Amino acid sequence: MKDLTQGSIAGHLVSLAVPTAAGMLFQTLYYFVDLYFVAELGDAAVAGVSAAGNVMFIVLALTQVLGVGTVALISHAVGRKDQQDANLVFNQSLVIAALGGLLILIAGYSMAGPYLRAVAADEATIEAGKAYLYWFFPGLALQFALVAMSSALRGTGIVKPTMVVQVLTVLLNTALAPVLIAGWGTGYAMGVAGAGLASTIAIAVGVVLLSLYFRRLEKYVSFHPEEWQPRVAVWRRMLSVGLPAGGEFALMFLYTAITYWAIREFGAAAQAGFGIGSRIMQGIFMPAMAIAFVVAPIAGQNYGAKRMERVRETFRVASVQCVGIMLGIMVICQWRPEALVAFFSQDPEVIEVGALFLHLTSWNFVMSGLIFTCSGLFQALGNTVPALLSSASRLLVYAVPLLWLTAQPGYRIEHVWYLSIVASAVQVVISVSLLRKQMRLQLGLPATQPA
Repeated sequence: MKDLTQGSIAGHLVSLAVPTAAGMLFQTLYYFVDLYFVAELGDAAVAGVSAAGNVMFIVLALTQVLGVGTVALISHAVGRKDQQDANLVFNQSLVIAALGGLLILIAGYSMAGPYLRAVAADEATIEAGKAYLYWFFPGLALQFALVAMSSALRGTGIVKPTMVVQVLTVLLNTALAPVLIAGWGTGYAMGVAGAGLASTIAIAVGVVLLSLYFRRLEKYVSFHPEEWQPRVAVWRRMLSVGLPAGGEFALMFLYTAITYWAIREFGAAAQAGFGIGSRIMQGIFMPAMAIAFVVAPIAGQNYGAKRMERVRETFRVASVQCVGIMLGIMVICQWRPEALVAFFSQDPEVIEVGALFLHLTSWNFVMSGLIFTCSGLFQALGNTVPALLSSASRLLVYAVPLLWLTAQPGYRIEHVWYLSIVASAVQVVISVSLLRKQMRLQLGLPATQPA
């Protein structure tokens, strides 16, 4: 356990964010590796895997429910110096992880086909997406166990073991991808199905490695089978924080699914360009997201210890760091976005769509950094409903005009990206306003401000 209620806030943010960013970056490389080899199979394969990959948002939504609830409650317990409650929360998170994994397997195999038929541009794209998902669903189910364990460690201020495991699993996935997708060394190419299987094997190994860490090295929170009997009271505490946060990711799924639907008439190449651009954006967001990601345990421990000024300082420092990083990323995407897309595809139409997407949506990046930081603070305070409300406002501002735009005779794909900028501007104003109100309610007035 690492005590985050003492020492420099900026130092804690950097020391936790660097390994977190490395782990998240390697985690994202799962998809870059798959995308690189799948791109050789054609536009339909890229579009299918990209559309199927959007299902990850549903899994992220469910694992976010688990992860955010676990981090918030364990960080508060650590701040109160209550190890017994931290262990109870961790072991109950494992029970929820098992149930969540089972749910994904049942729902995934029954609903993958209808989802892909609703958003894909053609039959070849649908078949590619199904082949990928059918082999990836077991890995998505195991993701719950991985999130439960890594979130427990993050709540206690420990992030390096998770990073090491993520690096090792990505290296394994990188080694397996050409073998399973392209048939290197075996002569048996599974195509997009191999991409799904490679990721599933890598995630399974990651679960085993992190379990071994808990068995042999972790002391503050650990496996206690006697605490695996469902405790409704603990679940209620976790879900009260986690459900709204999971709703945020569910709205992201809807946001992306609506985008795929809105650009389907432009063909598989357009969907492939958007898919590649989205993956690139997720990857380059990692440093800023890592800072926002560690805001929750730092501010959470200090909130549990009732050190309210340090909670405020966490938000101020993290906001400055996130905005600075996002400005640098925006410059890159304004300068040569086509070079980033061309690494994954040589199709001129795919490059054009992906580059245009990155060029225009990069104007969202600074706003996104502030939104990420606000979400981290809401998690630390144990109230994630305001973050859900701000995400819902973004979806509403985006989806309603987009439905109208798609029916207009002069409708062009860049209209979608312009609309996303407006939606992000609305969300950042609402997020910051709601956070300021919540901080006044839960933290009181700053010490330097008269009552």
